[in-house]
Amino acid sequence: MNAFPIDYIEPVFRPPSEARSLILQVTNGCSWNKCTFCEMYTAPQKKFRVKPIDEVDAELSRISKEMPGLTRIFLADGDAMSLSYRRMKEVLECINKHYPNIERVTAYCLPRNLKNKTVEQLAEFRELGLSMVYVGCESGDDVVLEKINKGETYETSKDALTKLKQAGIKSSVMILNGLGGRKYSEQHAVNTAKLMNETQPEFVSTLVVSFPMGEERFREGFGGEYEPLQQMELFQEIRTLIANFELENTVFRSDHASNYLVLKGDLGADKQKMLDKIDLAINKPGVIPLRQEWQRGL
Repeated sequence: MNAFPIDYIEPVFRPPSEARSLILQVTNGCSWNKCTFCEMYTAPQKKFRVKPIDEVDAELSRISKEMPGLTRIFLADGDAMSLSYRRMKEVLECINKHYPNIERVTAYCLPRNLKNKTVEQLAEFRELGLSMVYVGCESGDDVVLEKINKGETYETSKDALTKLKQAGIKSSVMILNGLGGRKYSEQHAVNTAKLMNETQPEFVSTLVVSFPMGEERFREGFGGEYEPLQQMELFQEIRTLIANFELENTVFRSDHASNYLVLKGDLGADKQKMLDKIDLAINKPGVIPLRQEWQRGL
């Protein structure tokens, strides 16, 4: 292949678990793009835009000639699920036209993306191959959500996750460790666990909130009361989160590069094992290997 058959508008992001998937850019940027913790789509070239379906079809036509055995596709950018029911159906039908044996289509999803989509419409997406979405809940605490300008609430996140489960689409929920700072740490953890317990997503992952381009915009929302959590406080917060989980069959991962302490397990089977590991990290520093700052890739 002389040149890759997609002309991306960079930067392009994907979840770690989509490393082997084709990234198909059906939108550019993020339709909300106001969260104060996120700078992924703030560059001028990342202004939100829906890619015309004829461009998507042309790209898939070129790709299918170069990569005929493709089985996994991730729909970029930040929230491809912001596409209307009609446009998303067209995208999925286009994928099936060029890849009739596609096994997995995934995308990022903001809870608001599903407000105007019915369970029946989502189930239709599932039949066309959309098997899982990555839902950026970040927190289940309404105070924290307001301060980070998420534009979501506990209830909007709950409604979206419930719709997905009813439609048979798996949810991989992203939570930010340390998002509320020292003052709101406890309620952030407890209410986030409550949201997960009510909705029982198939996957939950945590990332440590970080600001490679500076904290100023983020701090403004807290009115001077944001104090970042230190390493042991981050561990305590995630311990509170896991201790409050009442999950029946959820895969939990805290293995993103931002995390100092790597945790993996199935909830609830491995809940106590993970709590024991956190306790060791807190009470006996040095016993549990931690990521060093240079390893965190931020």
